[in-house]
Amino acid sequence: MTVRTRGPIAARREQGVALPVMLIIVAVLLVGSIYLLRNTHSTTLTTGNLAYDATLSKQADLGLHTAFEWLRSTSVSNKVALNSPKADQGYVAHLDTTQSPRDAQQTGFWAGSKTINGPEANTRIEYVIHRLCAADGGYDESNNRCVQTATDKGSAGNRLPFGQSSAIDTADYAGTPMLHYVITARISGPRGTSVTNQMIVLIGA
Repeated sequence: MTVRTRGPIAARREQGVALPVMLIIVAVLLVGSIYLLRNTHSTTLTTGNLAYDATLSKQADLGLHTAFEWLRSTSVSNKVALNSPKADQGYVAHLDTTQSPRDAQQTGFWAGSKTINGPEANTRIEYVIHRLCAADGGYDESNNRCVQTATDKGSAGNRLPFGQSSAIDTADYAGTPMLHYVITARISGPRGTSVTNQMIVLIGA
């Protein structure tokens, strides 16, 4: 009977196979650790940026509030004044949406705006109020067109749906229409970020 024994050569051969496998496992663990660290870092930066944007958005709301207070008080005390632009108050009496600039991404959109100090040091808030009319002047002038909402206060048993006109060639409102105003405010942060907020206000003509 022949007995086979495992000599030093076989043992060295097994050690030589295990070494590359261990190196591969270590390399995989190292790459995974690097990816995990980078992913954690990216998540932290994203969370911080979102929180910072939320803070700027709250600060930009100060511009919306300031503009709304002026618009509301002016509509009560001297509504006719809203037919003309007021550069010192950031008010523009028209915004023709068929012509450029018609959105806040364009530089000309901010013509006639007003800038105020923000709630924190070294922050500035810019806002502008646009009346949604094609031109300055009264909303009912023949050369003007304004976005309007009917103030129909009829009951549900009306012959026509709420806000619908019974006239054939012209609008026929049940009462004084509500004119639309858009207030836009923006703020720029020290990190190169910028936040823009908007609100729509309806005021009786």
